[in-house]
Formats: sequence, structure tokens, C-alpha cells
Amino acid sequence: MSEPILELSGLTKVFPGGLKALDNVDLTIKRGEIFALLGPNGAGKTTLIGAVCGLVRPTAGTIRAFGHDLASDWRAARARIGLVPQELSTDMFEPVKQAVAYSRGLFGLPPDDARIEEILRSLSLWDKRDTRIMALSGGMKRRVLIAKALAHEPDLLFLDEPTAGVDVELRKGMWQQIDAMRARGVTVILTTHYIEEAEEMADRVGIIRGGKILMVDEKAAMMARLGRTEAYLTLAEPLTALPADLARFPVELHEDGITLCYRGGDGTGKGRAEVAELTKALLAAGIDYVGLDVRESSLEDIFVSLLGEEGEETPPEEVPAA
Repeated sequence: MSEPILELSGLTKVFPGGLKALDNVDLTIKRGEIFALLGPNGAGKTTLIGAVCGLVRPTAGTIRAFGHDLASDWRAARARIGLVPQELSTDMFEPVKQAVAYSRGLFGLPPDDARIEEILRSLSLWDKRDTRIMALSGGMKRRVLIAKALAHEPDLLFLDEPTAGVDVELRKGMWQQIDAMRARGVTVILTTHYIEEAEEMADRVGIIRGGKILMVDEKAAMMARLGRTEAYLTLAEPLTALPADLARFPVELHEDGITLCYRGGDGTGKGRAEVAELTKALLAAGIDYVGLDVRESSLEDIFVSLLGEEGEETPPEEVPAA
């Protein structure tokens, strides 16, 4: 899974008015992986996708897909790229099967009823094949977008907020479908506001803000390197101050005098070992506790800490026609 399928180098996009949506982005996507791109609204996620899919003309930098330079050989590469956009942009009066077959024809592929049936069945849409898109539920419409993107059999698939507005049950179903795509050899790049999607499915995670890539790493490595352990101990009797013997631990006593909070570790298990040492030190100091709650930081915790203030304002993301 080490062969690059997409390489971005120095990718920059400045829109009229001076908004720099992408700022010297370098990114390499490996063949066969699921890559999650996380970032707040206005971070540059959709602009990046638009640049690769030919919807946005970059101001500077290069994009290579499947060994082709998109600036000079865009058509050959684009035929192997699929896009599932955030918004439904299709004829709402079209029946499902007809819409998916039409998408296949747009890329010059011959009709293939068996392949269309296979795609629709994999997305639980076969029973709706003759239903007009306008009559479908929101979740089913999302599945139609995926079916249309898969119709020309892409090797690289972009999913831009694929489960936005979809209920939890449908979201889990979509995760299974995305995993099945990977099993068929499709490389998947997804943007999402639901960080649990990245935690559930992604091999690697990239975090973007203000058009800049802040970090790209294997999901497990990122959580190990940046993760923390948090523990709350409920003391049997209130304290007015922490004993000097506990100064070696990263702990603080809450104002109530009975809640001791530990924050430390490095995501490798060190934190849990240190919490065990802390409990022994408490008992050795004659301090009893009646409750202990330990948790490891999630990918969402890491994401928030990298972005700084959660309330930071960012402009809405726009992808004008190139």
C-alpha cells in the first residue's frame, strides 16, 4: 500500500479578492488507502478536492494522479477519479438506474447493465432502480451520488462530507460500503465533520486549517504520539491542599476538595501506568479514594487541540467555477 496514486506539490489557490484557500499544500496519497481529511469550515477541504477534480484551477503548484500531470494530461487522469459531492446535482426527475447509467456514459464507457445492477445492489438501491430521485429519502439520495461516482469504475474516489445530514444507522451502513470499496481496490479520500468516521475507517489522517496542512500521519501513530490519559479520582474525604509527595504527578485538586484530576501520558500506555502509581502514592499518604474514571484522548481531542480554540471563526468554504 505504498505506491502513490496522487501527489500534490506546492498546491496553492487564491480566489479573486485575495482569499487564499490553499497555501502551498504538499500531500501524497497511497494506493488502496482510506485517507481522511479533517478541518473546520473554510479550511480548504472542498477547494482541494475541486482542484484535483478539475472544478478549481490552481494558482500555483502541481497535481499528479496515476503518474499524469493534471495540468497537461488532465483527461487521462480524470477518467479514473470519482467524486461524491456534498450537494445533489442531478436531474431529480430521473429514475435511479437511468441516472447512474448516464454517469457511466459521460466518461465514454459502453453500457453495462450487469455492472450498474452490481453497484445498485451493493448500495441497497436495486429495489429503487425505477424510482425518481426526487422521491427518495435523504440517505438514499446520498447513495445515488455514490452510485453515480462508481459508475465509471474509478480507482480514486473523493467523498466530500458523505454522511452529512444522515442518521447514525445510515452512517454506519455507509462506512461498511466505503470499506467494501477499499476491498475492491478503490483508494478513498473523504472529508468529514464526523471525526468518529475517521477514527472508525481511515488508515491515515490529515488535518487542514486556513489552507495549510497541519499534520498527516497514520491514525494509530497520531493517536499514540499526541494522545493523553485523563483520570478523575473521587476522594473519600476532602483535602484542602495536595500533599508534597504528589507533586511529581501531573495532577490538580478541584475546588470541591474531593476530585483529583490527572492529565498526562503520551498515548503509549504510560499514562495508565502513572495513574496506577498515583493511586499507590495516595494510599501510602493515607488518602483513600472511592471512585476512579480513566479515559484515553480520542482523535477528536487531538483534532481540537491542534486547531486551538474551538470557537475560532473561519470563513465559509466556497468553490467557485474555475
